Amino acid sequence: MDLLLILTYTALCVAIFKIFKIPLNKWTVPTAVLGGIVLIGTLLVLMNYNHPYTKFAREYFVSIPINPAVKGLVVEVNVKPNVPVKKGEVLFRIDPTPFIAVVKQKEAALEDALQAVPQLKASWDSAIARAAQAEANRDRTKSAFERYDEGRRKGGRNSPFSEIELDNKRQSYLAAEAAFKSALAEEIRFRLAFESNIDGVNTDVAVVKAELDAAIFNLEQTEVKAPVDGIVTQMALRPGVMAVPIPLRPTMTFIPDEDRYFAGAFWQNSLLRLKEGDEAEIILDAMPGQVHIGKVVKVLPAMSEGELQFGGALRSSNELFKRGRVLVLIELADDELRTSLPAGVAGQAAIYTEHFTHVSIIRKVLLRMQGWLNYLFAEGH
Repeated sequence: MDLLLILTYTALCVAIFKIFKIPLNKWTVPTAVLGGIVLIGTLLVLMNYNHPYTKFAREYFVSIPINPAVKGLVVEVNVKPNVPVKKGEVLFRIDPTPFIAVVKQKEAALEDALQAVPQLKASWDSAIARAAQAEANRDRTKSAFERYDEGRRKGGRNSPFSEIELDNKRQSYLAAEAAFKSALAEEIRFRLAFESNIDGVNTDVAVVKAELDAAIFNLEQTEVKAPVDGIVTQMALRPGVMAVPIPLRPTMTFIPDEDRYFAGAFWQNSLLRLKEGDEAEIILDAMPGQVHIGKVVKVLPAMSEGELQFGGALRSSNELFKRGRVLVLIELADDELRTSLPAGVAGQAAIYTEHFTHVSIIRKVLLRMQGWLNYLFAEGH
């Protein structure tokens, strides 16, 4: 763009010399040259500082890598490349056969777990009855033992109960006592098994139900759907491919239908002038001769040249030599560009601040001249 300004001044000087027939001598030529240096230098300083320009501008968009949540054989590809799809439409399908089998298996296991709950209640009731029977048997043997023991003590040598009979009653009582404690422990075990709940559901049933929910989820994931409105482009997926949930190797790339921004890389010496809402203009390599109006929506608050992350390596001083440029996001007023041009087109951009607005006219003229030159060649190539 600086060259355009110099050429314009040169053409203007030649025209003035020809029209007014000014002679070329040691006074007129140096005057024109020095005047050009002063005039062009002043304009360049004012324009570059107050109305910065960059030949490095590009439209940026976000793409979504489509990765299946489950592994399986692709049996059907429903989406067509470069054709818009709506959120929730099926992109492709994975063979659901093994996942259906797992769901049926978990459904059967859940039914077994549900049937086991009343069985646990019945087992608990049975254990209660056995514990009551064991208690009654213990009380009976205890009473017999105490009767024999009392008769043995009172009768002495004349007692009708022999020592062997008393010992038998004692052993029967101790066995009944042990049997009662065993039955009581069994009753407690069945009670705890029946009362083991989480949120009012038996724990065994809850475990199997969670496994069934996971199996149903995996079955639903055999239909890979569009996350939002958008398109799929450069698609190579075909039936017969083994789809694997590996993040580094997506099955296709999805481009969502959302707002896209142009990002321009500007020199840092204009940072004090740039702010959100400033008027901006962009010329695109793909649309020579046309100027698109926009505005600054964000001056990004960080530059990658100064980024530091935790690591074990030392930083080289060579990185300090990289000056870098500040990134500015520009939103265009014409939203039709999103449908008329491919995403990611490049161009040049200029920003017009509120300072020295009369100088911005020259920047606008030069930008349009550069747009006309795009008919012949692009600035960035």
